[in-house]
Amino acid sequence: MTVKQVISELKALGTAQNRKIYRRHGVMGQQFGVSYANLGKLSKTLGKDSELARGLWASANHDARVLACMLADSTDFKANELDVMCRELDNYVITDAFSGLAARCASANARMKKWCGAKGEWVSAAGWNMVCSAAGRSELDDTFFIEQIELIENTIHASKNRTRHSMNQALICIGLRGPQMRKAAVAAAKRIGKVEVDHGATSCKTPEVEDYIAKTLAHRKTKKK
Repeated sequence: MTVKQVISELKALGTAQNRKIYRRHGVMGQQFGVSYANLGKLSKTLGKDSELARGLWASANHDARVLACMLADSTDFKANELDVMCRELDNYVITDAFSGLAARCASANARMKKWCGAKGEWVSAAGWNMVCSAAGRSELDDTFFIEQIELIENTIHASKNRTRHSMNQALICIGLRGPQMRKAAVAAAKRIGKVEVDHGATSCKTPEVEDYIAKTLAHRKTKKK
């Protein structure tokens, strides 16, 4: 399918109700309001196609950009291209989708370290989202994550709104690496105290680190039975 054909398909799949929901979650630009269920089905039909993904991203349509992140072959995206895309992020929904793509790329660790220290809310949020992904892999040792815990503790309250949310999520993911990291993350969370995040006109809540880690571990234990 061409970019034009995919855009037409997305337009047909969009609904006013979904557009209303996405606006409550901060999506203010051009969008059709396509559900993630339909985006997932469409991505499976289209398969990996980096050139199509680039064309969809260039459209600046929100739904098309989320789909682009699903279609992109991570081996085709280099550091400089990711940097350009990251600077175009303008809400947390697309930031989360883009972070998933960037975390699969060869330059993931370098982009993560660069973006975490960025001044912009969405770029830094993307960086901390990638720390979440990295915490579930083995190529970085615990020393790196101890450093991230210290950085979170020292800077989270002074960081921008959605960056705070992503940092809090990163602390949870680091705490799920194992007993030693869990102890360090929970201790840091207690020193940090309550993390205030403005979730706008939604019912979303900022999870408490210790409680969320405990619930996740309990869920994992149940799944193994």
